[in-house]
Amino acid sequence: MTTYISILRGINVGGQNVIRMDAVKELYADLHFVNIQTYIQSGNVVFQYHKSDRKDLELKISSQLHNKFGLEVPVIVLDEFELKDIIDKNPYKDDNTKNISHMHVTFLSSGSKLIDTEIICQKKSPEEEFLLTKNAVYLYCPNGYGKTRLTNNFFENKLKVGATTRNWKTATELLIIAEKYQE
Repeated sequence: MTTYISILRGINVGGQNVIRMDAVKELYADLHFVNIQTYIQSGNVVFQYHKSDRKDLELKISSQLHNKFGLEVPVIVLDEFELKDIIDKNPYKDDNTKNISHMHVTFLSSGSKLIDTEIICQKKSPEEEFLLTKNAVYLYCPNGYGKTRLTNNFFENKLKVGATTRNWKTATELLIIAEKYQE
């Protein structure tokens, strides 16, 4: 079995697209996924399934969400090794001058075409920092993610890929949950 992490974009945010996590777990069970565990209410699910193409899994989950709840929910699926690689490459995680509560990672649905980062520099606040990689954008937003202009919509528009952001605590907790399956 392969351990996967799915990240659902835009559910249970501001009272929009409300789906109970019990219902999400049931939906995943209907797809024959096993060892399903959700983390907080914003659509983070760790599960196991036989080795599959992650794009197929994204489509399967998204289609099932639409069929069951009538919602168009973008889904990003990573295996535990992809998530570990993203976690390990965060340039801010070991910087003691950075407050971990201001770190975020924007997961990209497919490999981005690396663009001229000057476009991002023009959009960000002077105190914000970012690093764009092929499959993630690392953000340091000392004024809070709610105040940044480096949003999912901005990155989707500029990079021409789907995106969803999680705070650093959530991203690392998902990896901890995924790694417990290997114990």
